[in-house]
Amino acid sequence: MSNQTLYDLVVIGGGPAGYAAAIRAGQLGKKVACVEQERPGGTCLNWGCIPSKALLKSAELFNKIQHCDEFGISISGAKYDFGKIIQRSRGVSDTMAKGIEFLFKKNKVDYVKGVGQISVPGMVEVVDGPDKGRILSAEKILVTTGCKPRQLPDLAVDGERVMTSRQALEMKEQPKSIVIVGAGAIGAEFAYFLNAFGTKVTLVEMQDQLLPVEDKDIAALVGKEFKKQGIDCRISTAVEHIKVSGKSVKMELVKGDAREAVTADAVLVAIGVVANTEQLLSSKVKLTTDRGYIQVDDNYESSIPGIYAAGDIIGPPWLAHVATYEAIQAVQGMFGHGTPERVTNFPGCTYCVPQVASIGKTEKALKDEGIDYKVGKFPFMASGKAVASGTSEGFVKMLVDPEHGEILGAHIVGGEATEMIAEYGLGMKLEATAAEIHNTIHAHPTMSEAMMEAAASVFGEAIHI
Repeated sequence: MSNQTLYDLVVIGGGPAGYAAAIRAGQLGKKVACVEQERPGGTCLNWGCIPSKALLKSAELFNKIQHCDEFGISISGAKYDFGKIIQRSRGVSDTMAKGIEFLFKKNKVDYVKGVGQISVPGMVEVVDGPDKGRILSAEKILVTTGCKPRQLPDLAVDGERVMTSRQALEMKEQPKSIVIVGAGAIGAEFAYFLNAFGTKVTLVEMQDQLLPVEDKDIAALVGKEFKKQGIDCRISTAVEHIKVSGKSVKMELVKGDAREAVTADAVLVAIGVVANTEQLLSSKVKLTTDRGYIQVDDNYESSIPGIYAAGDIIGPPWLAHVATYEAIQAVQGMFGHGTPERVTNFPGCTYCVPQVASIGKTEKALKDEGIDYKVGKFPFMASGKAVASGTSEGFVKMLVDPEHGEILGAHIVGGEATEMIAEYGLGMKLEATAAEIHNTIHAHPTMSEAMMEAAASVFGEAIHI
């Protein structure tokens, strides 16, 4: 019996891009296999988005308990079990991974366990893992291997003193102190989580603001709130000479000409990601790449016909929801179901407290590009629902084309920001104007009223400010 099977599509990688692509192909009646070396769900579900949100929910709940007197409730002696908090997050990931396996079966997707390598165009060989030796012939191949955390040179990750986000998600013990290098979404989220449980957190960012991709006003408010929470935030600062010494890590924080020696229990490196192409291609397959990322055309096809790529492996913005969208577009296009769309507008979210969500251009980007705009802004302190909920920090900010009212960008910081951004995303997709958002009745009292009021603010017509 041959170990070779012919498929319409073989997907290499089972993360948000890969599993979505495989399921969509199954829905289209195609014979499809998904090769994944760990568990379905990839980094996002197993070592990123999902388990980290479980940790953040524990932190948020514990923080609310600490401040429940504000709501007329008294609780004394509240304690936490760090091990159980980590264990719960792993359990959430396990549940979701099993859900993906069920969806594979439902849609007749063959789940192949191991490392998939494109040996020649049209053929994938499993070169490692439980299904090592299997050969999958394919009309089309979709690469969705994603990214892995970028590491600092000459600094070995040991999972105890030196961590990336992956090791941090299964910490055996809570560090008493930690330096987090990089204040993007991952760094900010871990800073909030660990600080909420009493770890002394120093958050270091080389750029001149926390959350460097976000609007400056948003980043400034996050910095202000983090400092209130007790997080030591350092911007325009580099970390040098990191050395593990016994049960601590020593380093220097450098800002301009000033140098400061710092010692902590651990260091978390959150400085971005690199393309995950290890063992992906045999010596016979040469794909065009840029900094390791696979280059694709408007149909998500690589430089070799029949080999496609989508998700983080084709470059930024490195977001799970963007990866899913791209992969589904690629599959539908390759099988003749419409013309694929490349991603232009997408929401970005950070799930610390206060939450951050944005879509479209920042003010700086509009200024740099010489684009005229008007600003509409509404503070949550003027929202009845926000004040009643104890989440009055933050605001909604709209950037609008002054001539036609087109939404150029939207930025939210505060409670439920990550849920609310979808309204502006839909508005931009449908080419809605600020006036149309303003004239859409929003239920009262809700947090989303702030989005209507921000739109009204563009015209100087906001009622509650």
